[in-house]
Amino acid sequence: DPNAVQMVEALDIDKAQAQHDAIAQAYRDHGVTVHYVNPPTTPTPNQMFCADLMFMTPEGCILARPASDVRAGEERHLAAALAREGVPILRSISGRGVFEGADAAWITPTQVMVGRGIRTNQAAIEQMRAVLAESGVEVIAFDMPIGTMHLQGMVRFADHNLALAWPLRLAYHAVEALKAAGYRVEFLPDVDESIHNAAFNFVTLGPRKILMAAGNPKTQQFYEGLDIECVTVNVEELYKAAGSIGCLSGIVARERV
Repeated sequence: DPNAVQMVEALDIDKAQAQHDAIAQAYRDHGVTVHYVNPPTTPTPNQMFCADLMFMTPEGCILARPASDVRAGEERHLAAALAREGVPILRSISGRGVFEGADAAWITPTQVMVGRGIRTNQAAIEQMRAVLAESGVEVIAFDMPIGTMHLQGMVRFADHNLALAWPLRLAYHAVEALKAAGYRVEFLPDVDESIHNAAFNFVTLGPRKILMAAGNPKTQQFYEGLDIECVTVNVEELYKAAGSIGCLSGIVARERV
């Protein structure tokens, strides 16, 4: 039952694997090193969505604690993979806290935005606030509207001063925080391709250069109108699992440019 594991349809595993391999190769083609989690046991269906399981800081990873029962425990396999690569764990969300990494984003070197909603609660935000304060980092938290899952489904960053947002989803407080941090905020003119083909679920490869789902001509034209270079890969089969490139990619490190 796909719904029991939070998927839209059953996947053709061979097609999904080929598309996942193509995403990894696209990263390599653009100078990105790719690591795999490779859990020692058969992976659970959602283990591939690494972005939800981690939030990186310059001092190490804040390990997520998924709110969904069907994803409980996935984070321990990601922690083991990080350990193999020598990446320290700065904090593991614990107690009554639930947190998924796709609910947080760096907006400046000293500010992190966190969305409070169905996957991240106030208890987790307080834990993040405490640990990040030790590094001089401010946490800006805000409530997300009903019908949304993750912060990164509402806002993504194409450059150090360009944020792209989903209209009617991103809270006013969040938009004001972005503008105060020096961002130009551009809203998607049409969300149909984002709903049906993951047009908004991209990963930034560099300043105004993104890896996005193929087959989204209207959205790609919008991005290119903002001087964003678009590298595309087919994710049609993977999207049946209710996630795409951004969800699949846990960013461990970036070079500052």
